[in-house]
Amino acid sequence: MSGPAPPTRQRGSDIVTIRILVVDDHPVVREGIAAMLARQPDLAVAGEAGDGLEAVEKAVALRPDVVLMDLQMPRLDGVEAIRRIRAQLPKTQVIILTTYDTDELVFQGIQAGARGFLLKDAPREELFRAVAAVHRGESLLQPSVAAKLIDRVNQLGAAPPPAEDRLSDREMDVLRLMAKGQPNKEIAQALFISESTVKTHVASIFQKLGVRDRTEAVTQALQRGILHL
Repeated sequence: MSGPAPPTRQRGSDIVTIRILVVDDHPVVREGIAAMLARQPDLAVAGEAGDGLEAVEKAVALRPDVVLMDLQMPRLDGVEAIRRIRAQLPKTQVIILTTYDTDELVFQGIQAGARGFLLKDAPREELFRAVAAVHRGESLLQPSVAAKLIDRVNQLGAAPPPAEDRLSDREMDVLRLMAKGQPNKEIAQALFISESTVKTHVASIFQKLGVRDRTEAVTQALQRGILHL
């Protein structure tokens, strides 16, 4: 079944190609995903890797925009590979590819720096949209993972944030919608404000929480007791 084409990212009049590293220890799965991506005009497969160590090595060498990362792999698991890639390449975004959305490793992978996850049997249009979304700086948090974050925070406890770092009421509104995975455009529509205003609030949230992206913002807010879903 055909679906809408993934959004094309442009700079001026030129199409910006999103370069992707595909990581999976099953050659058939890896090659199938790579073949799907290669057929899209605004996506390019920068490389493939069959285990965690190779993933880190190729990511550092190729510097892809997005990494599609399996979790259960030989030599080095996906969680540690994500952690190493994000430490060395903070501008490279990672999407977890998993068979089960209830896997504890999914939660660990997001803690390590992944933007979110996709099931391996997700429709190809969903995969294309996910790649474009994380490249735009959006996250792919889903309810099952958000619930795990909440449970973990409840176990650890949280200290109240310093007074100077407290978010405004409007910033809290934006943060709650971010936690639901909504992009700036949808947040603007929900709150009846402009998209540029949303971007200003998001930047302020990042600065106050000391984070670099949406997934980190939601995780930090939950851990510090600022956000309750």
